[in-house]
Amino acid sequence: MNAATPGSRAASAQPIVLIVDDEPDLLELVSLTLSRMSFRTRTAPDLETARRLLKTESFDLCLTDMRLPDGDGLDLVAWIQENRPTVPVAVITAHGNVESAVRALKFGAFDFVSKPLDLGVLRKLVGSALKLRAAADTQTTAATLTGPRLLGGSPVMEQLREMIARVARSQAPVHISGESGTGKELVARMIHESGARREGPFVAVNCGAIPTELMESELFGHKRGSFTGAIADKKGLVQSAEGGTLFLDEVADLPLHMQVKLLRVVQEKTVRPVGEAREESVDVRILSATHKNLADLVAQGLFREDLFYRINVIELRVPALRERSEDIPEIADAILERLARRAGTAAPRIAEDAIRTLQGYAFPGNVRELENVLERALTLSTGGEITAEHVRLRSAARPAGAEPSPPGTAAAPAAVEAGAALGSHLESIERDAIIKALEKTRYNKTAAAKLLGMSFRALRYRIKKLGIE
Repeated sequence: MNAATPGSRAASAQPIVLIVDDEPDLLELVSLTLSRMSFRTRTAPDLETARRLLKTESFDLCLTDMRLPDGDGLDLVAWIQENRPTVPVAVITAHGNVESAVRALKFGAFDFVSKPLDLGVLRKLVGSALKLRAAADTQTTAATLTGPRLLGGSPVMEQLREMIARVARSQAPVHISGESGTGKELVARMIHESGARREGPFVAVNCGAIPTELMESELFGHKRGSFTGAIADKKGLVQSAEGGTLFLDEVADLPLHMQVKLLRVVQEKTVRPVGEAREESVDVRILSATHKNLADLVAQGLFREDLFYRINVIELRVPALRERSEDIPEIADAILERLARRAGTAAPRIAEDAIRTLQGYAFPGNVRELENVLERALTLSTGGEITAEHVRLRSAARPAGAEPSPPGTAAAPAAVEAGAALGSHLESIERDAIIKALEKTRYNKTAAAKLLGMSFRALRYRIKKLGIE
């Protein structure tokens, strides 16, 4: 085989995979499997040979065993990250040695596969890796320009975008932390759209909105007759994400018995539908998010420590809006453009005094609250301009930089403005309470009604009457 300088091979050439292992039987098995997929292979029995080949030839993927005669597979993962960062590298681990796999993912490995090799899993892994390499070669990872995007040029947002681009090149589980309303699902969608799985489905699951008794069936599916009411086979949400990304929002709300089952999905890449005797293999990337502190929940015994370490291989923190107040003008303009487009009108101008008012507010509800504030201001404004008098903020929220209220202190309701009608003031308070309950329950109306102490029907009537979307 003729050697080529790295990167010199034409994009249309037959993909080539480097396999690093000192077991001749495994090398032959993997080489044969990949040749049937129309891939060329090169083999290396140790680290030294692998490094030499990587320096002189161009590869689309590297598969390496963890134990090699002259070192650790992690050493090769680290070397590739430093010297050939565009080459995805996956590790072959001993059966059940998940700790090694997690360490490899933290070092920058694309994915892992366990011995004895499941050839179906291997084929999917190689396919995903080659899609990622093709995206890097053609720079299509800029898909975020036409797909979901994060607004703001503050340093913390630039850092977040850089981290998203980095983790998109991996299949490692990512945990996204941040307060409610900061845009955690948007970050998850960006990771999906920027990675090798962007052509697959993105399935978002709100773990706090599924009743406990239905959770296993919803996530993993069930077989006909497995319980009363199971009149047909049903595919679970995990299987629906096959070939794509499963986003577990509010993962901290998973009950402990479901945490055990999720751990198996992450470790073994298998699921067992309710009533099914055999497990099914699944190819999904796990992203998760919560506004709670998972480490604290682990310490309290409310979240499994082993699951915490499996889903928290890489952590991304989405900053609160008050930490990047310089981004508010850009975000506000984009929100008003969207609201005006929905209403079929021209977007209003937002005055400097309104911007200053917004930037001086702490926004406990973050970007979601900013959108509610601007939607109300747009309704109140006239003449195509939003000024400070149109910006109605919750008095209960402390200003940016102010000291928090002592624990247990209730915030006083906003005083009625002079000349304001009592009915409209009460409606404003009621609207704020309903919006707050909906935000707290992730827009689950049944849960919000329970939180507000009213029936679902009554809440639905109030939502319609007050014009809440």
